Amino acid sequence: MVLLIAVAALTLSLLAGCGQAKKEQAGATPEVKVLRLGLIPAEDQEEMLKRFGPTIAYLEKKLGVKVEHFVATDYTGIIEAMRSGKIDAAFFGPFSYILAADKANAECFAVGVRKNGKSTYQSTIVVHKDSGIKTLNDLKGKDFAFVDPASTSGNLFPRVILQKAGINPEKDFKSVIYAGGHDAVELAVKNKKVPAGADNDITYEKMVGQKLISADENIILAKSDPIPGSPIVYRKDLPEDLKKKLKDAFLVMHKEDAAALGGYGDIIHYVEAKDSEYDVIRETAKILNLDLNKMK
Repeated sequence: MVLLIAVAALTLSLLAGCGQAKKEQAGATPEVKVLRLGLIPAEDQEEMLKRFGPTIAYLEKKLGVKVEHFVATDYTGIIEAMRSGKIDAAFFGPFSYILAADKANAECFAVGVRKNGKSTYQSTIVVHKDSGIKTLNDLKGKDFAFVDPASTSGNLFPRVILQKAGINPEKDFKSVIYAGGHDAVELAVKNKKVPAGADNDITYEKMVGQKLISADENIILAKSDPIPGSPIVYRKDLPEDLKKKLKDAFLVMHKEDAAALGGYGDIIHYVEAKDSEYDVIRETAKILNLDLNKMK
């Protein structure tokens, strides 16, 4: 299966060069002068950095250290960067988070609440109005675009939707591609490069609002059950005082600098996140026969 091959490739890349970095001497707490923040690939990189500018400026002010961004071309790159110590904190999707927790010593600490008052979101399957696709069963024999093998709403949950409809992407679709970003899937559908693809309601609503796509052309065919929100994560081995400052900075962000909230989606404030809230993602992975305990 393409999914299992893709996940296996993800795992191998995380295991590559698994030699541990030299540990700090016992009792020593290294001073952090630069915080390196990882950003998941959700849209055009230039636009992403523009949106995160106020967030980075706010964190530099609150933490008293320089904050540098790191943008990878895919989810694997962000997970590997955290595993190897190249980044200290990151924005993850729920599925990429549980992989990072398993492989990269990652721990979630905050999650955004959207304008609708929820910290959850939904995966969507979108089709072009001219595709002739009216039901999930009509997807059979068609080309289909997922986002990334480690994407929650762009791969994991869409596969559950399809599985419940009796569809096996590797057997029933004409072809399967990974577009690399949520916006890339929407644009591929809009431009008729594929008749259908997987995304989420956050990106869909944002792109409709920006008039990058039209709800009359990119039509939502199906939605998943609610998915826990994308968490903000730090490495467990960061100094405790820095972790506390970073967590506190996000939890009061809406009070001190609302402009800093404009990173991913329509966030109005952040609340504390707990690892157990993502057990539903682990269970969903098991439904698709992705046993994280064997991916070591």
